Amino acid sequence: MRAKNLVAYGLVLVIGLAAGYFISLRFFEPAVEAPAGTAPRPLYYRHPMNPEVTSPAPAKDDMGMDYIPVYAGDTAGADEVAGTVRIDPVVVQNIGVRTAAAENRTLTRDVFTVGRVDYDEKKLARLHPKVEGWVEELYIDQTGQAIAKDTILLNIYAPALVVSQEEYLLALRNLETLALSPYAEIRQGAEQLAASARQRLLLLDMPLHQLQELEETHEVKRNLHIHSPFDGIIVNVGARDGQFVTPQTELYMLADLSTVWVYVDIYEYEMPWVAAGDMAQLRFAGLPDRLFEGRVEFIYPYLDKTTRTQKVRLVYANPDRLLKPEMYGDVTIRTGRQVDAVVIPAEAVVRSGRREQVFVLRAPGKYEPRPVTLGVSGDGVVQITDGIAAGEQVVVSGQFLIDSESKLREASAKFKEPVTGRSVPAVEHAGQQSHQAQTEGGTDGPHNTPEPGSGEPRP
Repeated sequence: MRAKNLVAYGLVLVIGLAAGYFISLRFFEPAVEAPAGTAPRPLYYRHPMNPEVTSPAPAKDDMGMDYIPVYAGDTAGADEVAGTVRIDPVVVQNIGVRTAAAENRTLTRDVFTVGRVDYDEKKLARLHPKVEGWVEELYIDQTGQAIAKDTILLNIYAPALVVSQEEYLLALRNLETLALSPYAEIRQGAEQLAASARQRLLLLDMPLHQLQELEETHEVKRNLHIHSPFDGIIVNVGARDGQFVTPQTELYMLADLSTVWVYVDIYEYEMPWVAAGDMAQLRFAGLPDRLFEGRVEFIYPYLDKTTRTQKVRLVYANPDRLLKPEMYGDVTIRTGRQVDAVVIPAEAVVRSGRREQVFVLRAPGKYEPRPVTLGVSGDGVVQITDGIAAGEQVVVSGQFLIDSESKLREASAKFKEPVTGRSVPAVEHAGQQSHQAQTEGGTDGPHNTPEPGSGEPRP
């Protein structure tokens, strides 16, 4: 009875195994092992830190790091530019890569700088006497004092001027005596002598009103008046009462403030925008409700060697005398230049010092490095004169991470044909071959097996 039970159990087990076998054949395909020769083979191996150092066989660097295998898919194809980078869309999102389209735009720019008010050099006057003498009376003796045109500034006693007046009076009396002479040559000579004496007084800067008074009264004037040539202010007083002065003495320095100059410094990269005649607006913190309108008058033909900026001169009308020399204000130059150009965001440009380049989106996750030629810039964009066409997408965020990978790909692309850039030590290479033979189970000869705990091979 027990034997029958054992036989029955055996039959049930056999039937179950057979059923399981047929079910496995029905629902699960048998695993087919890929042939050993289908695995991709590396083209070469590159140094883990320096892509330019390669080896045709596996190797280690001086720090014991394995060389990295480079496969056919890691290099650029025939239709790709060296350095082209492919990035998984998930990685693109994680590193925050953003793109923007190059577009056609009319560029213009406002230049912002700080201006310093100064005198108009064309309206400065330095008064010197034409004769030697002494200051008899000083009427204007304070710097900064406002004066009107023809104001008497001082009186000078000049002996040479007194002599010249006496000569003129003598010539006038001679002209009166010879006026009725029957000889025309004598009358003409007397007239020329009087005219010459009068012209001498004018050349010595004798004021016209004193000259007319001399002709009317025939009285010699002791003092010569020095008058202001225009409305302005006294910048400097160079003489005092009783001082002996010569033609080398600067009696006064005067400035006409009806117009003023404003000097500004412009950076080199902004100079292509600025031209003579551009409008310039000026504001001051002390005059917040006033806006002064001027223009660019002159661009100096040199740069400051310290600040590397170019000096530009602006001119402003100043009828109310509100603009005073040495004031500082904010200047906005409304440049009139307009440029029709292909522009991209300025942050898209990667500057390496030797060249400028951008990364162009060629396909989802595929970025191509593109050298570009830059033009003018303004309002956060830069002109591209060569390298980019309107409508192409350029990377504006995360491009520095892409640039690092691109340089690595570009260096690797130079070694499509395996070239040994560093000789691998023979011992190192031999050790790798021995390890490979042991792994493959080679039996070409006896292998020395080190004893446990010993660093030396067994003899």
